Amino acid sequence: MKSILIVEDEEAIARVLGAYLKKAGFQVTLAADGRTALEAFEAAPPSLILLDINLPNMDGFELLGLIREKSSCPVIMLTARDSIGDRLAGLDGGADDYMSKPFIPEEVVARVNAVLRRPSQWSDGSRKRHYGRL
Repeated sequence: MKSILIVEDEEAIARVLGAYLKKAGFQVTLAADGRTALEAFEAAPPSLILLDINLPNMDGFELLGLIREKSSCPVIMLTARDSIGDRLAGLDGGADDYMSKPFIPEEVVARVNAVLRRPSQWSDGSRKRHYGRL
């Protein structure tokens, strides 16, 4: 069973997302702040992370940077911050997708499924690729 880490400080939003994702067959872990999310990520790396930007203790951009130092785990930013600058910062910082609030829960589930269908670029954990003698 694939697991999703939802990093969201608004409890009602986290519960709704969790319910839709569980119904779609995912195991769900919730974290309401950046530090708790990092601890959950390190304890049991998920299949995908849904990440808000405005979080207590550590914002989503900082958390994304720390995750990218360790992993290529797919990340979908899901946030009320919808300026083009924030979108570019999230995608340039390593997010695989960026969605703005308000959102439709079924679309979030569809995007999670779409991102998880993509082959892992670095499935063996290595960032080196060899082609013949190159």
